Amino acid sequence: MGEGSIVVGDSVAPAPWPRRALGGLLGVLTAPPAALYLVLAGALLGPLLPWPRIGPRARAALQGGAVRLAAVERARRAVWFGDRFPVHYRAEDRELLRYLARRTGVGLVAGLVLGLIGFGAVLVVLLAAGALRGTLSVADLFGQVLLGGVLLFLAVQGLASLADLDARLARDCFGPSEAELLRHRIAELADSRAAVLHAVDAERRRIERDLHDGVQQRLVALRLLLGRARRGGDPQRTDELLRQAHREAAEVLTELREVAWRVFPSALDTLGLDEALAGLAERCPIPLRVHCPREAGTLPQPVLTAAYFVVSECVTNAAKHSAANTVEVVVGRDGARLTVRVEDDGRGGADPAGGGLSGLRGRVAALDGTLHVHSPAGGPTVVTAELPCG
Repeated sequence: MGEGSIVVGDSVAPAPWPRRALGGLLGVLTAPPAALYLVLAGALLGPLLPWPRIGPRARAALQGGAVRLAAVERARRAVWFGDRFPVHYRAEDRELLRYLARRTGVGLVAGLVLGLIGFGAVLVVLLAAGALRGTLSVADLFGQVLLGGVLLFLAVQGLASLADLDARLARDCFGPSEAELLRHRIAELADSRAAVLHAVDAERRRIERDLHDGVQQRLVALRLLLGRARRGGDPQRTDELLRQAHREAAEVLTELREVAWRVFPSALDTLGLDEALAGLAERCPIPLRVHCPREAGTLPQPVLTAAYFVVSECVTNAAKHSAANTVEVVVGRDGARLTVRVEDDGRGGADPAGGGLSGLRGRVAALDGTLHVHSPAGGPTVVTAELPCG
Protein backbone atom coordinates (compact mmCIF):
# COMPACT_ATOMS: atom_id res chain seq x y z
CA MET A 1 0.00 0.00 0.00
CA GLY A 2 0.85 3.55 -0.15
CA GLU A 3 2.34 5.61 2.60
CA GLY A 4 -0.21 6.36 5.26
CA SER A 5 -2.50 3.60 4.04
CA ILE A 6 -4.82 1.85 6.50
CA VAL A 7 -5.27 -1.87 6.92
CA VAL A 8 -8.61 -2.80 8.42
CA GLY A 9 -9.62 -6.27 9.45
CA ASP A 10 -7.78 -8.03 6.64
CA SER A 11 -6.30 -11.49 6.98
CA VAL A 12 -2.74 -12.17 6.01
CA ALA A 13 -3.91 -15.63 4.93
CA PRO A 14 -7.45 -17.01 5.27
CA ALA A 15 -7.68 -19.08 8.42
CA PRO A 16 -8.86 -22.68 7.89
CA TRP A 17 -12.52 -23.26 8.60
CA PRO A 18 -12.01 -25.48 11.71
CA ARG A 19 -10.02 -22.68 13.28
CA ARG A 20 -12.67 -20.12 12.39
CA ALA A 21 -15.38 -22.43 13.72
CA LEU A 22 -13.56 -22.63 17.07
CA GLY A 23 -13.22 -18.86 17.06
CA GLY A 24 -16.95 -18.51 16.49
CA LEU A 25 -17.68 -20.95 19.31
CA LEU A 26 -15.45 -18.93 21.63
CA GLY A 27 -17.43 -15.86 20.59
CA VAL A 28 -20.60 -17.61 21.74
CA LEU A 29 -18.95 -18.41 25.10
CA THR A 30 -17.71 -14.84 25.66
CA ALA A 31 -21.13 -13.31 24.96
CA PRO A 32 -22.86 -14.25 28.28
CA PRO A 33 -20.13 -12.75 30.53
CA ALA A 34 -20.17 -9.58 28.45
CA ALA A 35 -23.97 -9.41 28.65
CA LEU A 36 -23.83 -9.95 32.41
CA TYR A 37 -21.26 -7.17 32.75
CA LEU A 38 -23.34 -4.74 30.69
CA VAL A 39 -26.47 -5.47 32.72
CA LEU A 40 -24.82 -5.32 36.15
CA ALA A 41 -22.50 -2.41 35.40
CA GLY A 42 -25.33 -0.49 33.76
CA ALA A 43 -27.61 -1.12 36.73
CA LEU A 44 -24.99 -0.20 39.34
CA LEU A 45 -23.06 2.58 37.64
CA GLY A 46 -25.70 4.00 35.29
CA PRO A 47 -27.61 5.95 38.00
CA LEU A 48 -24.32 7.53 39.15
CA LEU A 49 -23.32 8.96 35.76
CA PRO A 50 -25.37 12.21 35.99
CA TRP A 51 -23.78 13.17 39.34
CA PRO A 52 -20.97 15.71 38.85
CA ARG A 53 -18.67 14.33 41.55
CA ILE A 54 -19.20 10.60 41.20
CA GLY A 55 -20.13 10.54 37.51
CA PRO A 56 -16.56 10.71 36.04
CA ARG A 57 -15.36 7.85 38.26
CA ALA A 58 -18.40 5.74 37.44
CA ARG A 59 -17.93 6.43 33.74
CA ALA A 60 -14.23 5.51 33.98
CA ALA A 61 -15.08 2.25 35.75
CA LEU A 62 -17.74 1.40 33.17
CA GLN A 63 -15.42 2.18 30.28
CA GLY A 64 -12.51 0.28 31.85
CA GLY A 65 -14.44 -2.96 31.89
CA ALA A 66 -15.68 -2.36 28.35
CA VAL A 67 -12.13 -1.76 27.13
CA ARG A 68 -10.92 -5.04 28.63
CA LEU A 69 -13.82 -7.04 27.22
CA ALA A 70 -13.33 -5.42 23.78
CA ALA A 71 -9.63 -6.31 23.97
CA VAL A 72 -10.63 -9.96 24.50
CA GLU A 73 -12.82 -9.83 21.38
CA ARG A 74 -10.06 -8.16 19.36
CA ALA A 75 -7.60 -10.86 20.42
CA ARG A 76 -10.15 -13.54 19.50
CA ARG A 77 -10.53 -12.12 16.01
CA ALA A 78 -6.77 -11.82 15.58
CA VAL A 79 -5.87 -15.31 16.86
CA TRP A 80 -8.68 -17.42 15.44
CA PHE A 81 -9.62 -15.50 12.29
CA GLY A 82 -6.24 -13.95 11.39
CA ASP A 83 -7.65 -10.40 11.29
CA ARG A 84 -5.13 -7.56 11.26
CA PHE A 85 -6.19 -4.17 12.60
CA PRO A 86 -4.32 -0.84 12.72
CA VAL A 87 -2.02 -0.94 15.74
CA HIS A 88 -2.43 2.68 16.79
CA TYR A 89 -6.13 3.01 16.01
CA ARG A 90 -8.37 3.28 19.08
CA ALA A 91 -12.11 3.68 18.97
CA GLU A 92 -13.91 6.14 21.20
CA ASP A 93 -15.23 4.91 24.54
CA ARG A 94 -18.83 5.24 23.44
CA GLU A 95 -18.05 3.29 20.26
CA LEU A 96 -16.53 0.48 22.36
CA LEU A 97 -19.69 0.23 24.47
CA ARG A 98 -21.84 0.19 21.35
CA TYR A 99 -19.66 -2.54 19.81
CA LEU A 100 -19.77 -4.62 22.98
CA ALA A 101 -23.57 -4.44 23.14
CA ARG A 102 -23.98 -5.40 19.47
CA ARG A 103 -21.32 -8.09 19.64
CA THR A 104 -22.97 -9.57 22.74
CA GLY A 105 -26.29 -9.70 20.94
CA VAL A 106 -24.69 -11.48 17.99
CA GLY A 107 -23.04 -14.02 20.31
CA LEU A 108 -26.26 -14.73 22.21
CA VAL A 109 -28.28 -15.19 19.02
CA ALA A 110 -25.56 -17.48 17.64
CA GLY A 111 -25.69 -19.50 20.85
CA LEU A 112 -29.47 -19.79 20.49
CA VAL A 113 -29.10 -21.02 16.90
CA LEU A 114 -26.47 -23.57 17.97
CA GLY A 115 -28.79 -24.72 20.74
CA LEU A 116 -31.58 -25.23 18.20
CA ILE A 117 -29.21 -27.22 15.99
CA GLY A 118 -28.28 -29.39 18.98
CA PHE A 119 -31.94 -29.89 19.81
CA GLY A 120 -32.53 -30.85 16.18
CA ALA A 121 -29.72 -33.39 16.41
CA VAL A 122 -31.47 -35.00 19.42
CA LEU A 123 -34.71 -35.12 17.44
CA VAL A 124 -32.85 -36.78 14.56
CA VAL A 125 -31.64 -39.50 16.91
CA LEU A 126 -35.16 -40.04 18.25
CA LEU A 127 -36.53 -40.06 14.71
CA ALA A 128 -33.98 -42.64 13.63
CA ALA A 129 -34.80 -44.78 16.64
CA GLY A 130 -38.51 -44.59 15.82
CA ALA A 131 -37.85 -45.51 12.20
CA LEU A 132 -35.83 -48.56 13.29
CA ARG A 133 -38.62 -49.71 15.62
CA GLY A 134 -41.20 -49.25 12.85
CA THR A 135 -43.37 -46.82 14.79
CA LEU A 136 -43.19 -44.16 12.02
CA SER A 137 -44.86 -44.39 8.66
CA VAL A 138 -43.03 -43.51 5.47
CA ALA A 139 -45.09 -40.35 5.01
CA ASP A 140 -44.32 -39.15 8.54
CA LEU A 141 -40.63 -39.95 8.12
CA PHE A 142 -40.47 -38.08 4.82
CA GLY A 143 -42.24 -35.05 6.27
CA GLN A 144 -39.95 -34.94 9.30
CA VAL A 145 -36.82 -35.23 7.14
CA LEU A 146 -38.01 -32.50 4.79
CA LEU A 147 -38.89 -30.14 7.64
CA GLY A 148 -35.61 -30.87 9.42
CA GLY A 149 -33.60 -30.23 6.25
CA VAL A 150 -35.26 -26.85 5.71
CA LEU A 151 -34.70 -25.82 9.34
CA LEU A 152 -31.05 -26.96 9.18
CA PHE A 153 -30.52 -24.94 6.01
CA LEU A 154 -32.01 -21.84 7.64
CA ALA A 155 -29.91 -22.37 10.77
CA VAL A 156 -26.68 -22.68 8.77
CA GLN A 157 -27.51 -19.58 6.75
CA GLY A 158 -28.26 -17.73 9.95
CA LEU A 159 -24.90 -18.73 11.44
CA ALA A 160 -23.11 -17.57 8.28
CA SER A 161 -24.89 -14.21 8.43
CA LEU A 162 -24.05 -13.84 12.11
CA ALA A 163 -20.40 -14.63 11.38
CA ASP A 164 -20.32 -11.92 8.69
CA LEU A 165 -21.97 -9.46 11.07
CA ASP A 166 -19.41 -10.30 13.78
CA ALA A 167 -16.55 -9.60 11.36
CA ARG A 168 -18.12 -6.34 10.17
CA LEU A 169 -18.66 -5.11 13.74
CA ALA A 170 -15.02 -5.84 14.55
CA ARG A 171 -13.82 -3.95 11.46
CA ASP A 172 -15.97 -0.95 12.30
CA CYS A 173 -14.80 -0.84 15.92
CA PHE A 174 -11.11 -1.77 15.78
CA GLY A 175 -10.41 0.02 12.54
CA PRO A 176 -11.79 3.00 10.67
CA SER A 177 -15.35 2.64 9.45
CA GLU A 178 -16.25 2.43 5.79
CA ALA A 179 -17.08 6.13 5.80
CA GLU A 180 -13.69 6.96 7.32
CA LEU A 181 -11.95 4.74 4.78
CA LEU A 182 -13.82 6.50 1.98
CA ARG A 183 -12.79 9.91 3.31
CA HIS A 184 -9.19 8.69 3.63
CA ARG A 185 -9.25 7.39 0.07
CA ILE A 186 -10.69 10.65 -1.25
CA ALA A 187 -7.96 12.58 0.56
CA GLU A 188 -5.31 10.28 -0.92
CA LEU A 189 -6.68 10.77 -4.43
CA ALA A 190 -6.86 14.55 -3.97
CA ASP A 191 -3.26 14.63 -2.71
CA SER A 192 -1.99 12.43 -5.52
CA ARG A 193 -3.82 14.53 -8.12
CA ALA A 194 -2.32 17.71 -6.71
CA ALA A 195 1.14 16.09 -6.67
CA VAL A 196 0.77 14.96 -10.29
CA LEU A 197 -0.27 18.45 -11.37
CA HIS A 198 2.69 19.91 -9.50
CA ALA A 199 5.04 17.39 -11.12
CA VAL A 200 3.63 18.16 -14.58
CA ASP A 201 4.10 21.88 -14.04
CA ALA A 202 7.66 21.34 -12.82
CA GLU A 203 8.39 19.17 -15.84
CA ARG A 204 7.01 21.84 -18.17
CA ARG A 205 9.20 24.48 -16.53
CA ARG A 206 12.24 22.26 -16.90
CA ILE A 207 11.48 21.62 -20.58
CA GLU A 208 11.03 25.35 -21.16
CA ARG A 209 14.34 26.02 -19.40
CA ASP A 210 16.13 23.36 -21.47
CA LEU A 211 14.72 24.80 -24.68
CA HIS A 212 15.46 28.40 -23.74
CA ASP A 213 18.93 27.94 -22.27
CA GLY A 214 20.07 25.17 -24.58
CA VAL A 215 18.38 24.70 -27.92
CA GLN A 216 17.35 28.32 -28.38
CA GLN A 217 20.84 29.66 -27.66
CA ARG A 218 22.39 27.23 -30.10
CA LEU A 219 19.85 28.17 -32.78
CA VAL A 220 20.73 31.85 -32.26
CA ALA A 221 24.41 31.01 -32.63
CA LEU A 222 23.64 29.00 -35.78
CA ARG A 223 21.69 31.92 -37.24
CA LEU A 224 24.60 34.27 -36.53
CA LEU A 225 27.08 31.93 -38.20
CA LEU A 226 24.90 31.60 -41.30
CA GLY A 227 24.45 35.37 -41.42
CA ARG A 228 28.18 35.98 -41.24
CA ALA A 229 28.79 33.36 -43.93
CA ARG A 230 26.19 34.99 -46.16
CA ARG A 231 27.76 38.44 -45.80
CA GLY A 232 31.37 37.24 -46.05
CA GLY A 233 33.35 37.99 -49.16
CA ASP A 234 36.28 35.67 -48.44
CA PRO A 235 35.49 32.15 -49.76
CA GLN A 236 37.91 30.52 -47.28
CA ARG A 237 36.34 32.36 -44.34
CA THR A 238 32.86 31.54 -45.61
CA ASP A 239 33.77 27.86 -45.85
CA GLU A 240 35.02 27.90 -42.25
CA LEU A 241 31.84 29.58 -41.04
CA LEU A 242 29.71 26.99 -42.85
CA ARG A 243 31.67 24.17 -41.20
CA GLN A 244 31.05 25.78 -37.81
CA ALA A 245 27.36 26.13 -38.67
CA HIS A 246 27.22 22.46 -39.65
CA ARG A 247 28.75 21.42 -36.32
CA GLU A 248 26.38 23.75 -34.47
CA ALA A 249 23.39 22.27 -36.31
CA ALA A 250 24.52 18.75 -35.36
CA GLU A 251 24.83 19.79 -31.71
CA VAL A 252 21.41 21.45 -31.81
CA LEU A 253 19.90 18.25 -33.21
CA THR A 254 21.60 16.17 -30.51
CA GLU A 255 20.39 18.46 -27.73
CA LEU A 256 16.88 18.54 -29.19
CA ARG A 257 16.84 14.74 -29.17
CA GLU A 258 17.95 14.80 -25.52
CA VAL A 259 15.11 17.13 -24.62
CA ALA A 260 12.61 14.97 -26.52
CA TRP A 261 13.95 11.88 -24.75
CA ARG A 262 13.53 13.51 -21.38
CA VAL A 263 9.94 14.39 -22.27
CA PHE A 264 9.13 10.79 -23.27
CA PRO A 265 11.50 8.13 -24.64
CA SER A 266 10.17 6.66 -27.87
CA ALA A 267 12.03 3.42 -27.15
CA LEU A 268 9.64 2.80 -24.26
CA ASP A 269 6.79 2.30 -26.74
CA THR A 270 8.69 0.44 -29.43
CA LEU A 271 11.38 -1.58 -27.61
CA GLY A 272 10.27 -1.83 -23.98
CA LEU A 273 11.53 -0.78 -20.57
CA ASP A 274 14.83 -2.69 -20.73
CA GLU A 275 15.90 -1.00 -23.98
CA ALA A 276 14.78 2.42 -22.75
CA LEU A 277 16.89 1.99 -19.61
CA ALA A 278 19.78 0.75 -21.75
CA GLY A 279 19.55 3.97 -23.77
CA LEU A 280 19.53 5.94 -20.52
CA ALA A 281 22.69 4.11 -19.43
CA GLU A 282 24.42 5.07 -22.68
CA ARG A 283 23.75 8.76 -22.12
CA CYS A 284 24.49 8.73 -18.39
CA PRO A 285 27.69 10.63 -17.50
CA ILE A 286 28.55 8.09 -14.77
CA PRO A 287 28.62 4.27 -15.02
CA LEU A 288 25.09 2.89 -14.79
CA ARG A 289 24.40 -0.83 -14.33
CA VAL A 290 20.88 -1.94 -15.22
CA HIS A 291 19.25 -5.27 -14.34
CA CYS A 292 15.84 -5.39 -16.00
CA PRO A 293 14.02 -8.54 -17.18
CA ARG A 294 12.55 -8.45 -20.66
CA GLU A 295 9.14 -9.58 -19.39
CA ALA A 296 8.82 -6.22 -17.66
CA GLY A 297 7.93 -4.77 -21.06
CA THR A 298 4.56 -6.53 -20.99
CA LEU A 299 3.32 -4.32 -18.15
CA PRO A 300 0.71 -1.56 -18.57
CA GLN A 301 2.03 1.58 -20.21
CA PRO A 302 1.46 3.91 -17.19
CA VAL A 303 3.50 1.53 -15.01
CA LEU A 304 6.36 1.40 -17.53
CA THR A 305 6.36 5.19 -17.86
CA ALA A 306 6.44 5.71 -14.10
CA ALA A 307 9.22 3.14 -13.68
CA TYR A 308 11.32 4.80 -16.37
CA PHE A 309 10.97 8.29 -14.93
CA VAL A 310 11.80 7.03 -11.43
CA VAL A 311 15.10 5.71 -12.78
CA SER A 312 15.72 8.78 -14.96
CA GLU A 313 15.15 11.28 -12.14
CA CYS A 314 17.25 9.30 -9.66
CA VAL A 315 20.12 8.95 -12.13
CA THR A 316 19.97 12.66 -12.93
CA ASN A 317 20.07 13.56 -9.23
CA ALA A 318 22.98 11.19 -8.64
CA ALA A 319 24.97 12.68 -11.51
CA LYS A 320 24.30 16.30 -10.52
CA HIS A 321 24.21 16.36 -6.73
CA SER A 322 25.58 13.24 -5.04
CA ALA A 323 29.10 13.00 -6.55
CA ALA A 324 28.40 9.31 -7.18
CA ASN A 325 30.82 7.08 -9.06
CA THR A 326 28.36 4.34 -10.00
CA VAL A 327 24.60 3.83 -10.06
CA GLU A 328 22.85 0.47 -10.02
CA VAL A 329 19.26 -0.11 -11.14
CA VAL A 330 17.38 -3.32 -10.38
CA VAL A 331 13.89 -3.89 -11.77
CA GLY A 332 11.94 -6.94 -10.63
CA ARG A 333 8.40 -8.20 -10.69
CA ASP A 334 6.83 -10.08 -7.79
CA GLY A 335 3.32 -11.17 -8.68
CA ALA A 336 1.19 -8.10 -9.22
CA ARG A 337 3.85 -5.56 -8.19
CA LEU A 338 6.81 -4.08 -10.02
CA THR A 339 9.74 -3.03 -7.86
CA VAL A 340 12.31 -0.49 -9.07
CA ARG A 341 15.41 -0.02 -6.93
CA VAL A 342 18.00 2.67 -7.69
CA GLU A 343 21.18 2.85 -5.58
CA ASP A 344 24.16 5.16 -5.93
CA ASP A 345 27.41 5.34 -3.96
CA GLY A 346 27.31 9.11 -3.54
CA ARG A 347 27.47 11.21 -0.40
CA GLY A 348 23.77 10.79 0.44
CA GLY A 349 21.65 13.38 2.20
CA ALA A 350 18.95 13.45 -0.48
CA ASP A 351 15.84 15.35 0.60
CA PRO A 352 12.71 13.21 0.08
CA ALA A 353 10.65 16.41 0.04
CA GLY A 354 12.77 17.96 -2.72
CA GLY A 355 11.24 18.97 -6.00
CA GLY A 356 12.38 15.98 -8.06
CA LEU A 357 11.67 13.25 -5.49
CA SER A 358 8.35 14.76 -4.41
CA GLY A 359 7.29 14.84 -8.06
CA LEU A 360 8.22 11.18 -8.39
CA ARG A 361 6.26 10.38 -5.25
CA GLY A 362 3.20 12.05 -6.74
CA ARG A 363 3.62 10.19 -10.03
CA VAL A 364 3.94 6.86 -8.20
CA ALA A 365 1.09 7.60 -5.78
CA ALA A 366 -1.20 8.34 -8.73
CA LEU A 367 -0.86 4.63 -9.61
CA ASP A 368 -1.45 3.54 -5.97
CA GLY A 369 2.25 2.81 -5.61
CA THR A 370 4.78 3.73 -2.92
CA LEU A 371 8.17 5.45 -3.04
CA HIS A 372 10.76 5.01 -0.29
CA VAL A 373 13.93 7.10 -0.03
CA HIS A 374 16.83 6.05 2.21
CA SER A 375 19.69 8.51 2.00
CA PRO A 376 21.76 8.87 5.19
CA ALA A 377 24.63 11.34 5.34
CA GLY A 378 27.64 9.73 3.70
CA GLY A 379 25.48 7.51 1.51
CA PRO A 380 24.46 5.37 -0.12
CA THR A 381 21.19 6.67 -1.48
CA VAL A 382 18.58 4.00 -2.18
CA VAL A 383 15.27 4.85 -3.83
CA THR A 384 12.71 2.06 -4.05
CA ALA A 385 9.44 2.34 -5.94
CA GLU A 386 6.71 -0.30 -5.80
CA LEU A 387 4.08 -0.09 -8.52
CA PRO A 388 0.94 -2.25 -8.84
CA CYS A 389 0.79 -4.00 -12.21
CA GLY A 390 -2.94 -4.66 -12.22
